[in-house]
Amino acid sequence: MKNHGFYMDLVLMLGFLPRKLSLYKLAFLPKSALQKNVSGLQLNNERLEYLGDAVLDAIVADYLFNRFPEGDEGFMSKLRARIVKRKTLDYLAVEINIPAMIDPAISPGNSSKHLYGNALEALIGAIYLDRGYRASRKFCERKIIKKHIDLVQLVKKDPDYKSRIIEWTQKERVEIIFESKEEHQSGVKSPSFVSNIYLNNEEKGTGRGGSKKEAEQQAAKAVLKSIHNN
Repeated sequence: MKNHGFYMDLVLMLGFLPRKLSLYKLAFLPKSALQKNVSGLQLNNERLEYLGDAVLDAIVADYLFNRFPEGDEGFMSKLRARIVKRKTLDYLAVEINIPAMIDPAISPGNSSKHLYGNALEALIGAIYLDRGYRASRKFCERKIIKKHIDLVQLVKKDPDYKSRIIEWTQKERVEIIFESKEEHQSGVKSPSFVSNIYLNNEEKGTGRGGSKKEAEQQAAKAVLKSIHNN
């Protein structure tokens, strides 16, 4: 790819003017390219990938911390893990057109299984070295998170409040008891359920639902909200 064409494609991808073009060229150079510099040292994006992985973790953690002020540590950790997992990064890399930036002679079939996702992390590492954390965060938030990640759907995939409250009680060494029972209302054929949660023998939350499981989830949700508000 000619320098001019590469530069223009890169500007379009980044949304800003890069300063050190060599960093970005290296970001799209996987180990399988087998390229060396004039000193005979192998050139590849592995170091940039390592750096970008750490920067991306910090950016996503920062974003989720502000986006979900009531989210507990377990909730945010699980959500972050879903965003930065390899399968998701491979998908995001394709969405922002990273495959077009890699030499077509280097195909996923004869190199790393996660060639594109690794290149995305390396790109973030390059942005960090070229323009700093603020530019890296702006790129990730505007070009990746807000544009290609449906946080609502990710959260819906893990509405397991019961697991989260149990996880919290284990961490805080608190005894938890669920007490659930059926309720029958006059004129209503289907029974409903009510669940109470006790922490160290003190009632902390109540939930209702069409099933025992739903009632327990609602009770756990109420307790988690109470914990975050205190």
